[in-house]
Amino acid sequence: MLSAVWAAIASSVSSHISHGASGAIRRFAGWVTRGSAGHPILEGINYWDAVRESPSQLETCFAIFANVLELDDHGDPVNEKQAERRAATWLYRYCTGDLTPGEPDLEPWECVLY
Repeated sequence: MLSAVWAAIASSVSSHISHGASGAIRRFAGWVTRGSAGHPILEGINYWDAVRESPSQLETCFAIFANVLELDDHGDPVNEKQAERRAATWLYRYCTGDLTPGEPDLEPWECVLY
């Protein structure tokens, strides 16, 4: 009986991310490529010139977004704008050398590459 319960639980767990999480990643990728990520934090900063020379910096930006993004019990994002803002904070700091006004410094866990 217990093995049947575990089998039912295992079969209800998806091995794919939710449509909501996929959409959040897609939107973030679109904002980054259009130069509008973190608006208005990065307004007037052409971060493409900086990350074009060092693609690993863009990799870090996406890692921050993914590390900060929180999902509810259904796998849907609950803090997409916060995740975008933290990634934009990192881009701002990378491009200007300064911390975004009004934003706390990035935490080490936000920047971990898995």
